[in-house]
Amino acid sequence: MSSDPFFSDGGLRRGRLGTAHLVFFTVAASAPLTVLGGGVTTMYAVSGNVGAALGFVLIAAVLAVFATGYAAMSRYVANAGAFYAYIANGLGRAGGVAGSAVALTAYNAIQIGLYGLLGAIVSDFMSAKAGITLDWWIWALLAWVFIGLLGILRVDLNASVLAVLLVLECVVVLIFDLVAFAHPADNTVTAAGISPGHLFGVGFGAVLAFTIACFTGFESGAIYSEEVKDPRRTVARATYIAVAFTGLFYAFSAWALTVLTGPENTPQASAEAGPGVIFGALDQYTGAVVADIANVLFITSVLAALLSFHNGVARYLFALGRENVLPRFLGATSSRSGAPVAGSLVQSILAVVVFLAFAMTGRDPVIDLFTWLSGAAAVGVVLLMTLTSAAVVGFFRGRRGPETIWQRVIAPVLGTLLLAAVLLVLLFNFDALLAPDTESYLRWLLPAIPVVAGLLGLIWGGVLRSSRPETYRRIGQVEEEGLHEPGLHAAPAVDQWAGSHHR
Repeated sequence: MSSDPFFSDGGLRRGRLGTAHLVFFTVAASAPLTVLGGGVTTMYAVSGNVGAALGFVLIAAVLAVFATGYAAMSRYVANAGAFYAYIANGLGRAGGVAGSAVALTAYNAIQIGLYGLLGAIVSDFMSAKAGITLDWWIWALLAWVFIGLLGILRVDLNASVLAVLLVLECVVVLIFDLVAFAHPADNTVTAAGISPGHLFGVGFGAVLAFTIACFTGFESGAIYSEEVKDPRRTVARATYIAVAFTGLFYAFSAWALTVLTGPENTPQASAEAGPGVIFGALDQYTGAVVADIANVLFITSVLAALLSFHNGVARYLFALGRENVLPRFLGATSSRSGAPVAGSLVQSILAVVVFLAFAMTGRDPVIDLFTWLSGAAAVGVVLLMTLTSAAVVGFFRGRRGPETIWQRVIAPVLGTLLLAAVLLVLLFNFDALLAPDTESYLRWLLPAIPVVAGLLGLIWGGVLRSSRPETYRRIGQVEEEGLHEPGLHAAPAVDQWAGSHHR
């Protein structure tokens, strides 16, 4: 591949991303305006829990505990495979392959599902505003071309695009928040929407299921660890900032919605109008122009999330191809941009095949394509974080370093237990993420998809151990450049699954 003028095996381009870039990638993945317009309104409508805003603070606290060990380990592990490499270095190589299968399944699912959401909202908007009536999949196909082109360009260009889109959508959310507090129901700003007594009541399980789904993507900073300027610090900083910002921002905006409608009216208003309760308020109090701009930014919010998840999947594929866990050609990068071009192209092909299959079979782009795949993705991401938190404990066991006992043991163990609890709540309340008339078998089949993917990955890891030991030895390899400082040393992955250490 190195002789090809377009493809290269020279790896990703280092030093192009700083903390701000990673924050844009991670926050854009969870798409603030999409969370407010789609996630928050649906959460209120389904759960009926008027204190749901505090659910974002609760989940953010859990994720902050997780991020403590995750950030400590990021000082030693820089690999585009992110959680794949973390799990391989903490729980063993076969476990790392299992984690990579869960990650690929989850991130592909949410990325492909977003094409359905994007196609639907663009179709509705263009029909209402321009009189252009086209099927949702045509708009999704146009977005697919745009995402595919950006996916093979310089990663810092991608970050710049995301930065612009993210800032604009956050401005719109803040405008809505100001409108809500300036025009409260019954002329009274009530704190009922952030009352713990209301949160821990009816629909609490559904609230947790929706809030954890809204955070999907915050953990993606480690995917870019080979391309950052300071691998030892950038990922940790970006992760903490993303958790704090999204947790507080989403909680405040969800509270603002209850202030605008009145807490007792929020579930009904959300059920009747959906995103319209947000954009209707902007139309009423700021004018049609601002409401139209907000609708456009709602579209670009989904587009930004699409780009962020596309980049993440491409880098997972690159890492697995480079280490020969998957076909070697996936490790190819662009000789011009340094982007993981092979992984990007494969993700694009998979996405278009799946969403066109949904279109040809007459499935609804939101109720079916987006809801099904985003629900499965939420289960996969929480499972992945649980395994990663456990891997931190395994990684630091017997390893000397500057980390405190809180970073090495207490926080990772606590994070593992808390995430496992969230995973169980999500599984038991999975039907809350689906439409009421969804086929009953999908309520267990969809969350089973990432679990089955992990089991298949574990089996494949065992096959590699016995049939391709050299490939197996390289699983989860650490890109050590830029990691070293006094007392800080990267280490190869352990093979706890085989009961031995490979040094």
